[in-house]
Amino acid sequence: FAEMRSKAPERVIHTDWGRTGQDTVYPVDLYIQAGDRQGLLRDISEVFSREKINVIGVNTQSAKGQARMTFTAEIGSTQQLQKALLAILEVNGVQEARRQ
Repeated sequence: FAEMRSKAPERVIHTDWGRTGQDTVYPVDLYIQAGDRQGLLRDISEVFSREKINVIGVNTQSAKGQARMTFTAEIGSTQQLQKALLAILEVNGVQEARRQ
């Protein structure tokens, strides 16, 4: 690239790939498995609220005392994702929380 730029600078165009501001978010699917109990969805939702994560989709299934949930959340960074997953793992009854 450097050689081409020195030989033909008119062929080089400055570009920006996507926004890099702090308001940029990406949809991420999160899978959570937990022992089913009353208030579980509320407790997990509180984690998202505390971490200022917008949830744009939820699918929950419950069978034989186990809850399996998939959340689609708007995540701004890998640090935000990691912090949220660690906080979700602290919720009573949660056995697994991971990016899907």
